[in-house]
Amino acid sequence: MQTSTSSHVERESQLLEIGSPPKARAAFQPSADLKVVSYNIRWRSGDDLKKLTRLFQEDPEIGDATILGLQEVDRNKKRSGNKNTAALLARELGMYYAWAAPPTTAGEKEEETGVCILSAYPLEDVRRVILPHPGPGGRRRVALGATVKLGRVSVRVYSVHGETRLKEARKIEQMKAVIDDLAGHSKDMPAIILGDLNTWEPAVIDKTFKLFIGERFQTPFAEESTFFTRVLFMPIELKLDWIWLRSLESTSHGIDRTIKLSDHWPLWIVLRRPTAERHMIR
Repeated sequence: MQTSTSSHVERESQLLEIGSPPKARAAFQPSADLKVVSYNIRWRSGDDLKKLTRLFQEDPEIGDATILGLQEVDRNKKRSGNKNTAALLARELGMYYAWAAPPTTAGEKEEETGVCILSAYPLEDVRRVILPHPGPGGRRRVALGATVKLGRVSVRVYSVHGETRLKEARKIEQMKAVIDDLAGHSKDMPAIILGDLNTWEPAVIDKTFKLFIGERFQTPFAEESTFFTRVLFMPIELKLDWIWLRSLESTSHGIDRTIKLSDHWPLWIVLRRPTAERHMIR
């Protein structure tokens, strides 16, 4: 007989999914730079998902990325045709993937929307991080961490979706939870923390810079807006999305405002491929 505790544990375990493509992309190229993309896709499905897949394959700015960090990625939700979006993208792009969702709230029958990491290389040490502080109705948010091995160097990657409706201090505490999870690895390990941190308040933007810079992270992005909407016909642009780097060097970056499949714009960054000579992994 299954107890409520065992049922809860089983349910929680189902909110982390890891998979590999039927046919993976080309093997490691030691001299090439690598591209990283962060995008809140706003649960795209159907024709929009097909368009997004083509963009991830062919677009001059976000196409052919080594690592994709996505947010609002559905699995088994009616609004997106009860499809497994992460698995579909992984299959079409030939990438390894991990997907995670927060705990469901009472009475919820569908899978929650989640966060995803897709990588041209296998994902190791995958962890689902439940962020502190519930939002309206008790809803929770998560981050997803995984290690990608690039030749002899391992890079820790996190895809994060922070809560929108929280006090400023609690938003910063959600970010700290991700940094705390990273602290379980070598302090010299190269790392990428990206995603939708929902930093729509100017004070939170300032505190986000202070937090990450204090933890030895850097970003080539300033305060450029990454989100667009209209309220009563008035355009509103906000800075919600970020890519933070530790012990990694960017060579170019941008925000692709020509892509309008979501109310967010995708961020992309090209990194100089890390080498073992520069990063002595302990």
